Amino acid sequence: MSQAREHGGDHWPIRSLRRAVAQLAAGAPVLPVLIVSVIVLADLAGGAGITWLPMLAAGPALAATTNGPRGVLCVGLLAAVLGATLGTRNGVPGSELAAVLSALLAVTLASGLASVLRGRRERVLAAVRSVAETAQHALLKPVPATVGPFQVAVRYSAAAAEARIGGDLYALIPTPYGVRLIVGDVRGKGLPAVSTAALVLGIFREAAYDEPDLLAVVDRIERSLARNLGSDDFVTAVVAGYPRAGQLEVVNCGHAPPLLVRADGSVTVAEPTQPAPPLGLRALTDHTPGLQVLSFADGDQLLLYTDGVTEARDRGREFYPLDEGLARHVSDDPARTLDALHDELQAHVGGRLHDDAALLLIRKPARTEPASEAEPGGRNLASEAA
Repeated sequence: MSQAREHGGDHWPIRSLRRAVAQLAAGAPVLPVLIVSVIVLADLAGGAGITWLPMLAAGPALAATTNGPRGVLCVGLLAAVLGATLGTRNGVPGSELAAVLSALLAVTLASGLASVLRGRRERVLAAVRSVAETAQHALLKPVPATVGPFQVAVRYSAAAAEARIGGDLYALIPTPYGVRLIVGDVRGKGLPAVSTAALVLGIFREAAYDEPDLLAVVDRIERSLARNLGSDDFVTAVVAGYPRAGQLEVVNCGHAPPLLVRADGSVTVAEPTQPAPPLGLRALTDHTPGLQVLSFADGDQLLLYTDGVTEARDRGREFYPLDEGLARHVSDDPARTLDALHDELQAHVGGRLHDDAALLLIRKPARTEPASEAEPGGRNLASEAA
């Protein structure tokens, strides 16, 4: 017992000292101190006198961008002590040395204030991001890996990286009339676009469960947007449903056509047979949406997306070829396919998208594959739980 206490007594101070040094090093203004040290060494080597002393203010100024006010003040104090020492060593007149040290003090105080304001802005931004992420999870609910008879994957990137939310929308739900889904793009950005996206998704989730006819679902969205949107506002969207085995119904309202991947890996564009205007603009035209029926057998896949994907440009102003990318990366796992597409898209634009981008991929697995099967009108517990 005494040996254990003795052993702990020998090592406890050492462990505490190491922990304190590690915590100090984690928040230490290493780069600003290094800058101050380089300036001091240059002065000692060159003996240039006061020529180098004003540059000591670079230390606290740089610390304001990386450290809190305590770190700024520590760097400023270090720079002032070293500056006074160098000035005395080099015989700098007292009035000139006092002016340099006063300027250094002013820079330190201003940098400390800037550090405080930066810290407040970072905390506000963190709170805004947290709220935006919560709003996005409430608006764009996570989609499970399996919904009804489908394997599903979704990838979404908002152009407003600070807010992490944008005007693109998607939803996929099981209903008594089969699995139904929507992918859309609201005109504009920011909070007005988010508000419109929330309106569309709310109507879709209700109408998709109530209306037996997919065109009736689209009509309910259209009527609501006509009442609530301005004259220049609209939403492009693709609404799809799986009412019976082997058939996929698609209604395209001014949106980019889906990409259909057959079981053999071939990719075709599902161009609308009866083009219709975007949602919210039907009153301005004589065109009404039509129902397009596609065969959808085991092993087939359907990719819905927004124009933030196809209009993404590289440095040479070339658009991202989504159909070619899909043909390269298609696999039996939708999540893996979209991961590869998303990575390639990010590389194409150089790391940051300039518009919201959404990708939703569904796949009908073969009956021999280990995936949960359900009748088109049946329920899926995982998706309902989400």
